[in-house]
Amino acid sequence: MVTTPKNSSERRAALVQLAGDLFAEKGFRATTVREIADAAGIQSGSLYHHFDSKESIGDELLSAFLDDVLTGYRAAAGSTDDPRKAIEEIVRSSTATLSRHRAALTMLQNDWTYFSAQPRFAYLRTAMKEIEQTWIEQLERGKEQGLFRADLDARLIYRLLRDVLWMPTSWRPSKGAGWSTDEIVDGLLRLLFDGINA
Repeated sequence: MVTTPKNSSERRAALVQLAGDLFAEKGFRATTVREIADAAGIQSGSLYHHFDSKESIGDELLSAFLDDVLTGYRAAAGSTDDPRKAIEEIVRSSTATLSRHRAALTMLQNDWTYFSAQPRFAYLRTAMKEIEQTWIEQLERGKEQGLFRADLDARLIYRLLRDVLWMPTSWRPSKGAGWSTDEIVDGLLRLLFDGINA
């Protein structure tokens, strides 16, 4: 049950967070407005004082997530002419952003087919194209500058790195085998730039 917030904007934020947790756990399509209201300890009709639909809640979660991702990517790409440093910053920014938006990322991963088919969520494809293009531009610049291998397939590397970056959000630390966010980022960057050869 949600603790009663002091004002309407706090109540709305608490409902969004609660709904996001349910969407991540059960899936967006499988979660009903009634379940969100029940978890919040309110009547279903009360939810409509804050949102006109379940999609409005999903929209709020996903748009905030992608705005955060793109803000970090744009800052990283604009902060340096060195593609390696830009990629390092993109990785660090991505990891920090993904940890703040675990529910939205899980929603995107689990229900992409649904969201991408809805006109209301057309911005998702636009944002994902910009994310991909940012990676590809940095990888291609690195090739041009002789920093990265000439035979590197930038689109393939982007997909591999994106999926690797998105995976740790679902990791559950096991006894004695947990890694901090910084350790995961450093491990990925070492693997990316130094490989595993001795």
